[in-house]
Amino acid sequence: MDTPEEAEFSAFVEQRAHALLKTAYALTGDRHAAEDLVQTALAKAFSRWRRIDEPEPYLRRMIYNEFASGWRSRRRQAEVSVPEPPERAGNRAMEVDTALRLLLRDALRALPPRQRAVLILRYFEDLSVEETAAVLSCRQGTVASQASRGLAKLRELVPQLDWSPDLVEGRH
Repeated sequence: MDTPEEAEFSAFVEQRAHALLKTAYALTGDRHAAEDLVQTALAKAFSRWRRIDEPEPYLRRMIYNEFASGWRSRRRQAEVSVPEPPERAGNRAMEVDTALRLLLRDALRALPPRQRAVLILRYFEDLSVEETAAVLSCRQGTVASQASRGLAKLRELVPQLDWSPDLVEGRH
């Protein structure tokens, strides 16, 4: 029989694992690496579950920290990028959408890890500046400056996308 903490942890994982996996995938660009990040974070969190007040921000911070520490240890190794097969598209609009998503994914990978994390949390996960700062353990000003620099670089790398202020800066 599960303890109340185990039941609470299981319920959390069932409800939020997919969202955490999406964040990890956005950081890594690789499904297997994302699954490893989430699994590592969940395993560490399980042993501390009773002491965690806000599990989602805590786990997002753990995922980012695991990603950043792994990135630092691998940055000197040559990276071989193997593109994922594009989704099957039945019409031209879907093909264009897929192509733009692949361009955006590649552009995000080109950003420094901190900028990538800020953009993913702010604009893909829809966190506020304050929430993003809490997840990344940094100041709100750092989030704002990293978001600004990251968006500028994305605009440069993927000019095909609509970068209107209503879609980007005006969200929060």
